[in-house]
Amino acid sequence: MLVGASALCLVGCAGQQSALDPAGRDAERIAHLFWWMASGAAIIWIAVACLTFYSIRRPTAAMSARQARLFIIGGGALMPTLVLAGLLIYGLALLPELLAPAPEGSLRIKVAAEQWWWRVRYRLPEGGETELANEIRIPVGEPVEFELESHDVIHSFWIPALGGKMDMIPGRKTRLVLHPTRTGVFRGVCAEYCGVAHALMAFDVVVMETEEFTSWLNQQSQPAAETTEPSALHGREFFFANGCSACHAIRGTTADGIVGPDLTHVGSRMSLGAGTVPNEPGAFIRWIQQTDKIKPGVHMPHFRMLPPEELHALEAYLESLK
Repeated sequence: MLVGASALCLVGCAGQQSALDPAGRDAERIAHLFWWMASGAAIIWIAVACLTFYSIRRPTAAMSARQARLFIIGGGALMPTLVLAGLLIYGLALLPELLAPAPEGSLRIKVAAEQWWWRVRYRLPEGGETELANEIRIPVGEPVEFELESHDVIHSFWIPALGGKMDMIPGRKTRLVLHPTRTGVFRGVCAEYCGVAHALMAFDVVVMETEEFTSWLNQQSQPAAETTEPSALHGREFFFANGCSACHAIRGTTADGIVGPDLTHVGSRMSLGAGTVPNEPGAFIRWIQQTDKIKPGVHMPHFRMLPPEELHALEAYLESLK
């Protein structure tokens, strides 16, 4: 049983959303701090347990009043104080580096939290911004500064494998600097309860090689690609006929809604609905038909009333937006 429990604990230390499997400079420091604090807690627990066992086993008459005072003060007060003070000093020494701003010229990304998804804006090297949603891609080995805000309630931006968390407070802008050290796909989440769909408010984070990231960002800044596939063209017509453009924007078209996520390149994203549904065949139909069931509380209405041919055409159009 002990071996099984230990195995489960070790499995929980790895994965896309583990703070103990760091893929960023700051996450490594936080993980080190955790292990030091866990070790300190273990030392205190073992010492107090040993003292308790010793005091129970030793006859009371065999200990003088002076020895008892030393026993209590030294083992019960002085030793825990020294261990905790050392941990406090170690933890405070990390703060200046963890809170330091990104160097001038670093990549800066604006992230706005909404119930219950993420609006992401990249500042382009040539000026201006490009918007996407629920997915962040960043280059490996370079510091990235996130400018964080909320449009409704308090949220909290957290990518456990890359660094610490930062609250997003309505009316305020907060900042978080992350420095990824290895490529991969990681999971970001909202770490502050923000309403009924809080647990379904995630985002994918892809750490890429610099050249690959530059090419990706250039592609994301382009308008939506024109499609010539008949089903996708019908889907485009249905997109506007059903009022989707009132909430969503697709650059290069007349769709300029700002209520919902930007869909310009939605077909290339890894998931739909803020990490709720993997972007695979049939995902768009499921999302459009069962929005309220897949993500209770979501503000987007369901479209179960649409006939199958319209749903398949809409899927073809949205999948073409890459």
